[in-house]
Amino acid sequence: MSPLIIALIAGIVVVLTAVYISWRAGRLDRLHIRLELAQEALDAALMRRRAVVLELAGSRLLDPATSLVLAAAAHEARMSGPEEREHAESDLSGALRAAVDQERFREKLAESPGGQELLEELDGAVTKVVYSRRFYNNAVGVTRTAQRRWLARVLRLAGHTEYPQFFEIDDNPPVSMATE
Repeated sequence: MSPLIIALIAGIVVVLTAVYISWRAGRLDRLHIRLELAQEALDAALMRRRAVVLELAGSRLLDPATSLVLAAAAHEARMSGPEEREHAESDLSGALRAAVDQERFREKLAESPGGQELLEELDGAVTKVVYSRRFYNNAVGVTRTAQRRWLARVLRLAGHTEYPQFFEIDDNPPVSMATE
């Protein structure tokens, strides 16, 4: 083989390798953007759920003890730091289940003026948290897999971004809501 053909083949290999590395880096960048968007959607869903729970607690449609428990759990979730956030959000889910799963809770609230609207908002907010967390955790799993690939590790294609962490909370909806 002539040196010109060898140089041409080597040049093609270098160009194809550069294109592949660039494609992998672009994919990893897009995954990180998807992860950030999923994080924002999850934060918005959690914030909306807290707001609806606080609105329900302050509506004077519930007994004082239930209102106090829900307001305290929502406030704790709102004020929690990053380390306590998963635990506080799980506590809010538990308090919400305890309140909504009381006997005839939904029927009594639906009969009250404005109660049906609050129930619909609550159902929507709880459902959105469930889906947002699943979407976020899926994005974390895909991003972590891409970051673990040998090419991404060796060439540091992810730069200095933190390794994404799953968001694990108890987000099971109230039993009375799940059956409807």
